[in-house]
Amino acid sequence: MQYRLLGKTGYKVSSVSFGAWAIGGTWGKTEDRESIAALHRAVDLGVNFIDTADVYGDGKSERLVARLRKERSEPIIVATKAGRRLDPHCSAGYTRDNLTEFTERSLKNLDAEALDLLQLHCPPTSVYYEPEVFGILDDLVVQGKIRQYGVSVERVEEALKAIEYPGVATVQIIYNIFRQRPAELFFREAQRRNVGILARLPLSSGLLAGKMSTDSHFADDDHRFFNRRGEAFDRGETFSGIDFETALAAVELLRPLVPATMTLAQFALRWILMKSEISCVIPGAKRPAQVEENCAAADMLALPTDTLKAIDAVYDNGIRNLVHHYW
Repeated sequence: MQYRLLGKTGYKVSSVSFGAWAIGGTWGKTEDRESIAALHRAVDLGVNFIDTADVYGDGKSERLVARLRKERSEPIIVATKAGRRLDPHCSAGYTRDNLTEFTERSLKNLDAEALDLLQLHCPPTSVYYEPEVFGILDDLVVQGKIRQYGVSVERVEEALKAIEYPGVATVQIIYNIFRQRPAELFFREAQRRNVGILARLPLSSGLLAGKMSTDSHFADDDHRFFNRRGEAFDRGETFSGIDFETALAAVELLRPLVPATMTLAQFALRWILMKSEISCVIPGAKRPAQVEENCAAADMLALPTDTLKAIDAVYDNGIRNLVHHYW
């Protein structure tokens, strides 16, 4: 495992972390026994950073992470998120009372004295233009309820606006082979301001694991079934906002580029980790075998220049026009 600084937080985090959305829900059936085994395997392999949220299984994911912490002696940095409990989810809900309540609920779920990192959970764009919201987060730091704070964003515009606030220590943003726009301007600006970058959905909802086909079926409670066109939340979250069949065709163009020593998932993760601005990637996992595959990418050789150019060609020729200017 490799470790990188997470911006101004001072945390040194594993370059491959554990995304705990899947063990909470909306990714099909899960079993707590298997989820805990996956978390333990991650720590065995050197993972020291876990990303979760208060709405993942209505707190279930946070509680599983708390259980892991009790069962391990290694220091584990946990990032959680707040805001998506609002109904309706609108900027008016980002009040002192609500953010404090969400923070205290996560503290209870995680059985923690303070949250290592609290991230606003993809709030409406208008929230980034409300300094008062970030002032509330500053106050929560002063109160000792959170140690650091950041944002999880849908759009590059939101990321660029967020890092204007000096207290924002991290930005979690969708970045993968099918969503390359953040590297154009945002990465440079984040590095200039010493803001840590967390690459979320690095496998494009599992597409870049290479195990899906046109015959793939998803459970009714799996967002890959019910949110393909953004019916439940931003459409860019599911399959990177690309039509499923179009994305599958692009995956087939990537397969011949994958070295014999890698799986397609490892190839996709290694591509992200070649960006020095990235602090870590956040692949999800529900089973120990998935964790092992993901973690192995941290120590694999860099991809050659001709392979990188071929990846860019797949993006430029078939994907760019579908996503580049939306997010």
